[in-house]
Amino acid sequence: MQINWFTVIAQGINFLLLVWLLKRFLYKPILKAVDEREKKIASQLQDAEAKKAEAQKEQDDFKKKKEDFDGQKKSLMEKVVADTNKERQRLLDEAKDQANSLRNSLEKATKENQANQEQDIARRTKQQVFDMTRKALQDIASLSLEEQSVDSFIRRLNASKDEEKQQFTEAFHSNSNTILVRSAFDLAEKQQGEISGAVDAVLGTKTNLQFQTTPGMIGGIELTANGYKLAWSFSAYLDSLEKNIPGQTKENLEKNRNAVN
Repeated sequence: MQINWFTVIAQGINFLLLVWLLKRFLYKPILKAVDEREKKIASQLQDAEAKKAEAQKEQDDFKKKKEDFDGQKKSLMEKVVADTNKERQRLLDEAKDQANSLRNSLEKATKENQANQEQDIARRTKQQVFDMTRKALQDIASLSLEEQSVDSFIRRLNASKDEEKQQFTEAFHSNSNTILVRSAFDLAEKQQGEISGAVDAVLGTKTNLQFQTTPGMIGGIELTANGYKLAWSFSAYLDSLEKNIPGQTKENLEKNRNAVN
């Protein structure tokens, strides 16, 4: 069989022309479209990865903020609870202090009121006893209770121990203008003279006494000189009696109890 080279060459040229045409007008557009598609897909994938990373970052930030908020909320709650407990304890302590102060004030007021009542009762009792004694002595004696009080005071002064007289003398010589004689009643000139004479005899010199009336003494006479004091009072006897009666009563009760046993 004889080969027709012209036909072979023509077909080769046609094939090459077809390949060029396909490559020029078909493959290149397709490859270009595929490349563009791949680039577009790669770009979309990159955008998606970037958005995913950004979303993850935002999620992490939100999680961190939530954890910080939870921590701050917990810290604030603990602080509020601590402050509340502290304020509650402060109010309780303040209320307790106020209650104790009020109780102490009430107890003090009660004791003071009781003491004042006891003092008032004791004073009125002494005054009543003093008045009754004065009336009784006036009925049975020729001397008044005031005169007997002066006599008793002078005897008390003369009967003082040498040590007491020495103290009186030293007090007088340290300041001779401070001898004060206080009495529960007004002293007559005669009574003042008797007391002045007794004091002069003890001190061995002429003195100038200052006399003062103090009704609260309840039947008594008191001499003071620069810290030294010599006193005789009916109230002192009543105080001594008041102190001795409870002890004697208790002693008598013990004796009676022992006798019964």
